[in-house]
Amino acid sequence: MIDEILDILKGDSRILLGSIIICTILLVATFAPLIAPHDPLAQNLERRLSPPSSEYPMGADNLGRCVFSRVVYGARLSLPIGMAITGTALAIGSLVGAISGFLGGRYDEFVMRIVDVLLAFPGLILALAIIAVMGPGIINASFALVAIGWTGFARMVRAMTLAVREKEFMEGAKALGASDFYIITRHLLPNVIAPVLPMAFLGAGYSILALAGLSFLGLGVRPPTPEWGLMLSDGRLFMRSAPHLMIFPGIALSMTILAFNLLGDGIRDALGPKPRMEA
Repeated sequence: MIDEILDILKGDSRILLGSIIICTILLVATFAPLIAPHDPLAQNLERRLSPPSSEYPMGADNLGRCVFSRVVYGARLSLPIGMAITGTALAIGSLVGAISGFLGGRYDEFVMRIVDVLLAFPGLILALAIIAVMGPGIINASFALVAIGWTGFARMVRAMTLAVREKEFMEGAKALGASDFYIITRHLLPNVIAPVLPMAFLGAGYSILALAGLSFLGLGVRPPTPEWGLMLSDGRLFMRSAPHLMIFPGIALSMTILAFNLLGDGIRDALGPKPRMEA
């Protein structure tokens, strides 16, 4: 198994580069207290809007807080929450899609109509509507993103379930008297989850970007918590006089999304069918 993973990493530079970037960000987030030179919430009004220097490697914001420290601590929030949102949406969507495709009939039709209705609306518009009802905040923003994220996974898993449920090993499990729950969790999901992985990595990048967008609008993370989208929102007022307030959190956000996109594209091609060589 490890050899296969290493072969995939060696065979596709996108997977290798994406993995290196994500692992680096995870290490930075884990050791943020050791890496950050200042308390991300500590204010020093004498240094407000100061440019990058040896004391403040990425400069200081409008309240004199260290931008580098806030970017580092922002990784502890943006990356885990974005991955948690995608993981939750993946779990819900995979289970709902597998059950829907396996059972079929009216249940399948009912679930797919719900999915179609949710997919008919632009994702962020639907998320904004949910937050408008529930109120702003990181918990409600995360819930809204899960609510719009599970549908894509459900549709994909359901389509693959329809192709797998008539296979011989599925019929054999039914003939042995295995319960539907056992068949779905032990036989069905392991055989349909692999093609969903590229979509999950791409979804993680989207979740991080969407969370940053909601925070930028004041609907996600609340001040003074260090978060990349919120830092971009604070820095937009000083775009000309202190561009570093937007440049550095923007780079961190862009690199994270790029890493997940590289991983998703690379894994999709690695797991996809290989072209045949003509004789």
